[in-house]
This record gives sequence, structure tokens and C-alpha cells, in this order.
Amino acid sequence: MISRISRTLLLIQFGIAILFYFLLRHFDWPILAAAGGGVLIVLLLRAQITANSFFLTWPYRGRTSNPVEITWLQIATLFLREFRATMLCSSWGMPFLRFEQFSYPDTTSLPVLLIHGYGCNSGYWRWMSLELREARITHYALDMEPVFGSIDDYAPLVHAAVQRVLAETGQKKIVILAHSMGGLAARAYLRDHGCDRVARVITLGTPHHGTAIANFGIGINCGEMNWLGRYEEGRSSEWLQKLAATEEADALGHIVSIYSQHDNIISPQSSAHLEGAWNIPVIGIGHVALALEPSIQKMVIDLIHNARD
Repeated sequence: MISRISRTLLLIQFGIAILFYFLLRHFDWPILAAAGGGVLIVLLLRAQITANSFFLTWPYRGRTSNPVEITWLQIATLFLREFRATMLCSSWGMPFLRFEQFSYPDTTSLPVLLIHGYGCNSGYWRWMSLELREARITHYALDMEPVFGSIDDYAPLVHAAVQRVLAETGQKKIVILAHSMGGLAARAYLRDHGCDRVARVITLGTPHHGTAIANFGIGINCGEMNWLGRYEEGRSSEWLQKLAATEEADALGHIVSIYSQHDNIISPQSSAHLEGAWNIPVIGIGHVALALEPSIQKMVIDLIHNARD
């Protein structure tokens, strides 16, 4: 479904570019200049969408996240990398590059199950997958639907995927790598099925305590992962509170939470810090860019290699 939605949005953007092309030609712009102007308008619209995510979450950063200050150059780099990541994922990865698995019988690492976040599909993992392939790590990808369903309903999908990976690889345990809401689906799976089949869960930018921007989204899952209120008087959603109350300490000990202190979707950013887990904060990286950042990719591969320890 997400691939169809992404392709439809691309067609709409193409239509906007064509519309502005003919509008500029009407004012006697040269052909190449009019074409460039049409493309530029679309790029500016897309850049505004990325910028809007920063503006929406800014009021919720506050005292709970204790943000690390970065320079204006780092801010500009953060924005440009996040914009690049959103363009790549939404305009190329998710519409056209979905995948199910890449297997390497001679691998020395545990197999990996990739779980995407809200409004995405397996195409989001395209660039992480390239690095996993280079490292000859067997990995499978899961598409979670319905897109706007409950996170509780994703847990059986994760369970079925885990069972498939174990059956096809002959391994006794796997590593789960999850982005954003996918980390909550992984936690729901651990709650329901325990840790016997999972050596490690690595979450990237997961709103473990909720995110304020979910209040602007649609779907049952948005309501389940929202953050209510601002700053220190805020609180997690009822669903997140129930999840935390029903988790075992052993399950939390299996989780590595990698998150950015300048995330433009998870706000307050401290929401990604999960008590009882191994928390690894980074700076100057946007939400979508997490899985595309070379330093994060290297960190993830090292964690996968060491998951047997």
C-alpha cells in the first residue's frame, strides 16, 4: 500500500512541476529555465515539508531532552542530510525498492529482521541493506500493514517473520533492527513472545515514551505513540504506559536504543532513552537519516556482529 501511495504522490509532484513549467512558459521563460523552475518549485515544497517537521517538534524539545547545542553549520548539515534522506526514501526507496530478503549461507553473523517505521515499507532500508550485503549479513525485511492499524496488531506479523527467518536460516536466534515505530512493534513482540528467539533488538529513533508530532498524524498507531503535553509535565500515551508496565526487565536488557539528540520527529528527544536498555545517543542526525548515515550503519553492523557475545 505504501508503495502505491508513494508513487501517487510522485505523480502529483510531477504534475505540479509540469503545471509550473507551462505557467513559466506563458511568461516567455526559455524552455530549460521553465523546466528547471518547475523542478525547483517541487524541491522547495519538499524542503518545506522537511523543515515543517523541525518547526512542529521544536516547542516540545524543552527541558526534558537537555539538548546538546550544535553550531549553525551543523544545523544546516543536519537539515540537508535529513532532506536528502527523505527525498531518497520517499521518492525512490519506498515506491520502487521494496525487498524481502538477502541470504548469505557463509555468514558468521546472526540473521537480521528489519522493521520499518510509521508510513514506510521495506524500501526505507535500501541503504542499510547495501551495507549489510557488503558485510555479508543475512537479512529479511517486513512490511507492516494495515498502515494505520494498532501496534498490537503488528506483533503477530513480527512473530511470523521471526519464525520464518529461524526456519529458513536454521539459526536459533535472530537480531531485530527497527526504525521509529518499528521499535515499538518489536517491544510488543517481546512482550507477547519473550526473548528466547531474539539475541538483540536495535532500535533507531524509536519513540519509546512517545512523540508530540504523533498528535498531528492519523491512525490508531499515532494515538498509541503520542506524547501528551509539553516539557516535563508531559506524559506517554496510555498504550505506551501499559506496554512499559507489562515488560520484563530481561526484555529491556536485550534492547539497544540508538537515537539522535537532534531528531526532528521524536520530541522530546529524551523519549528515545529507554530505562533498562543500552542507550546510545548521537548528535546532529535527523530522524529519517538515521539508517542512511554511514556512522550509524557501521555501529549497527558492529552490534550485529557482536550479538552472539
